[in-house]
Amino acid sequence: MNVLALLETGMSPIRYNARMRVAVIGAGASGLSAALQAAWSGADVTLYERNETAGKKLLVTGSGRCNITNEAVTAAAYTCSDLKWMEILLSRFGVNELKDMLLEAGIPIRSTFDGWYYPLSESAHTVVDALVSSLRLSGVILAVSTQVLSIKSGFDGITLRCRQGDMDEKQTFDRVIVSAGGKAYPSLGSRGDLFPVLESLGHTVLPLRPALAPVLAELGSLKPLQGMRFDVEASVFEGKKKLVSSRGNVIFTEWGLNGPAVMNISHAISARPEKSLELSLDFLAFVNKEYDMLLARKRKTGQLLGVFLEAFFPPKAAAGFIRKAGLSTGTPLDHVDEAELNRLTASLRDTRLKVTGVRGFEYCQVSAGGIPVTEVEPGTMESCRIKGLYLTGETLDVVGPCGGYNLHFAFSSGALAGKAAAK
Repeated sequence: MNVLALLETGMSPIRYNARMRVAVIGAGASGLSAALQAAWSGADVTLYERNETAGKKLLVTGSGRCNITNEAVTAAAYTCSDLKWMEILLSRFGVNELKDMLLEAGIPIRSTFDGWYYPLSESAHTVVDALVSSLRLSGVILAVSTQVLSIKSGFDGITLRCRQGDMDEKQTFDRVIVSAGGKAYPSLGSRGDLFPVLESLGHTVLPLRPALAPVLAELGSLKPLQGMRFDVEASVFEGKKKLVSSRGNVIFTEWGLNGPAVMNISHAISARPEKSLELSLDFLAFVNKEYDMLLARKRKTGQLLGVFLEAFFPPKAAAGFIRKAGLSTGTPLDHVDEAELNRLTASLRDTRLKVTGVRGFEYCQVSAGGIPVTEVEPGTMESCRIKGLYLTGETLDVVGPCGGYNLHFAFSSGALAGKAAAK
């Protein structure tokens, strides 16, 4: 290739055929994955991390057990602006590819009976230790306690201005991968500081908001259930329109509800701060068949209503549900009016709570918003705006449910970016 052709591609003729110099910003899951893959693919890699250690946020995932991925990972499980984009990404780096990458880094994983993957060690600390060790063995320069302040693209590459302590310096790289995360867990270093920089480079930045967050709601007569856990189907309604639903467990708290069932749908609430929303809880979602069968068997008997409902709920909860329906726990089933019994069952299948919002960034597991996926190539994660710039993980507007989906996206998007940047 002659010099003129190189000029037309934006590549520096001096650097042609040399090892690619790659910078990765952020040593979370996606940044660690990107740095490893870039180094394994032959690049000279520098990984910048504003915290004093790498993988700080990764340490708290899966309650410290590190729920890495899920057998059920599919594009349909995620919320983003283009599911076809997600299909392409997952076709390039799915569960098997992630398992292979982790094993290469010395992290064997296994799945639970329901398809949730964890490291054999059951420890997020060992995952971070193995990844950092692999970085060092692969020759990656890990620059901790270093904040990237600006990103500028020029003819000779992409220049970063960085600050470590009181010292500022500039470094120019062939490729730069931004894996700096969103705003979830700001105490662990995710503050969204680079989004204004990305916006100045021509990217759209959607407002950041909490996702996988506890839900604030008015509990009303269900206040006595605080501290109790239930398996439910939770749905968000705006008027008569159901916006989203999820099945799993919830925990009643003094301010509302926590647990995967509501966390999985919290992004739909944070996206509508000015709307009047209701949360519907179906307490029979996991026991519908058993409930109907037992009710048919005991309907014409003298079994007490409270005893019947205690077959499915703890005594305190059963008594609360019965009181809410205006009935008495001591009433025999064959003395309960059909309309009253139908009212109790209907309430169990659709208990409505007024939603008042979600808890803030310090309580959510990921953030929604950021760069739309349509501004990034799904097979390489390269920016459609700036040649040689790659965006991964929570920098992009992607939200998956609890269960390893978000960590899978972080690892997979980072891996694709690292491979592509090293070429």
